[in-house]
Amino acid sequence: MDYSTPRRLETHEIPGIVKDFCLAARNARIAGFDGIEIHSAHGYLLDQFIKDSVNDRTDQYGGSMENRCRLTMEIVEGIAKEIGPERVGIRLSPFSSHLDVSDSQPEQLSVYLANALNKYNILYAHYLEPRVRRYMQHVQTSYSLQPARNAFKGAFLAAGNYNRENGNEAIASDRADLIVYGRLFLCNPDLPRRFALKAPLNDYVEATFYTQDPVVGYTDYPFLEETGYRMDS
Repeated sequence: MDYSTPRRLETHEIPGIVKDFCLAARNARIAGFDGIEIHSAHGYLLDQFIKDSVNDRTDQYGGSMENRCRLTMEIVEGIAKEIGPERVGIRLSPFSSHLDVSDSQPEQLSVYLANALNKYNILYAHYLEPRVRRYMQHVQTSYSLQPARNAFKGAFLAAGNYNRENGNEAIASDRADLIVYGRLFLCNPDLPRRFALKAPLNDYVEATFYTQDPVVGYTDYPFLEETGYRMDS
């Protein structure tokens, strides 16, 4: 397929980007969704502004940490006004290097984002664990989400290579209010029930991730009853 060559957004174009995010949030509410999560992670547009390895702008959206986070905060503020802050969450990955987008001061960035978000009273902040550096790559690290957890005043969500045991441990030790599961939920449509029963889990098939088939790898994983699992086993 042919793709357009990426280019730097002109400063005068950025208010239009903010309006697009706000319109998307409004449309989500019209469609019946309870709220929205702003994707400001994983090397996509907002993360490219936030991280200093790729943001070399010289206008008010580049340079300092405050400037680099400006677009994200403008979008948070706009959406909070559009649909109400109690219907807004945000996804952040300050420690990651997805798509080669990284930051030289990730822990300071994680705390700055938490403090900046407090101004808007949004429902939650959803952070990716520092151990997840990029897609399917997990590393040992001394970094922690705890400083950001301590700074943020709303509900704090953590994601990244969690299973039943370490998810429960994170909640018990107050490292997060909620644990987010992605791949395990994709391949186990009844994941909460399996966790409650300590039942075996389906394995995910990575080859089917991000494919165009509407069923294979999305809605064809079996429920517990379909696996032959016995409650007394």
